[in-house]
Amino acid sequence: MKNAAPRGAKEQVRELLVRYGERTSDRRPLPDFLVIGTKRGGTTSLWRYLIQHPLVPRLFPAWNTKTSHYFEENWGRGEAWYRSHFPTERQRAALEKKHGGPSKVGEAAPLYMFHPEVAGRVADLMPGARMIVLLRDPVERAFSHWKERRGEGVEPLDFAAALEAEQSRTAGGDWPASDWYSYRARGRYLEHLEPWLARFDRSQLLFVQSETFYREPAATYAGILDFIGLPAHDLPAYDVFNDRPGKGMDEAVRAELTGYYRPFNAALEERLGMRLTWP
Repeated sequence: MKNAAPRGAKEQVRELLVRYGERTSDRRPLPDFLVIGTKRGGTTSLWRYLIQHPLVPRLFPAWNTKTSHYFEENWGRGEAWYRSHFPTERQRAALEKKHGGPSKVGEAAPLYMFHPEVAGRVADLMPGARMIVLLRDPVERAFSHWKERRGEGVEPLDFAAALEAEQSRTAGGDWPASDWYSYRARGRYLEHLEPWLARFDRSQLLFVQSETFYREPAATYAGILDFIGLPAHDLPAYDVFNDRPGKGMDEAVRAELTGYYRPFNAALEERLGMRLTWP
């Protein structure tokens, strides 16, 4: 019983801060950029790098990590609720005065790329925003996704069985099931990117191979900062966060997935005009 009061007090403080954010939402500009994908593609690491830049403030309140989940899970809460997660104009001006450059605000939500309604919602609310898209080898992405769900205790099946069950599990349109078990579908990147390509100018979308990001984090980070409109900033270290390496995949499953994705990857290369280095 000793911990009951502190937990209750913490929840009260949290609620007060949320209400304060909503009351001051008219002074909180919408984000400048979104990291929209892909899941298990390095979005957590990229977000950790971005908020180390002195001109990229964290979400409000401080316990929020990298996303509000507004455009897919919390759409019904309204624009004021969404704005409440970002710094005020006054806070941004203070940052800019201190560091001598433009502040840039964003969030990282890999579900945004996958959810079929999000591109239209973002286009309606923030037509000038810039989107960063990390694209990982879909075979490795699928296995890493499965390992994450396995570790979270929501996936009782082995990888091969989970791939076989995916269609039946996600057929009902239930969003949690689509999020948890869409191992294969998430890697058909082009079908999820078409709504974004249709609604935004190509100059607003930056596509980065996750493998390049992992291999050359400093150079990739520098390019992303330039895309967002931020001054250069070197980090002391480029650690990998939330990593689940793809070791241990059955080779027969790997071969099947590699063949499955081959035509989807070729179509993606042609549509984006970029060379992908995946097998």
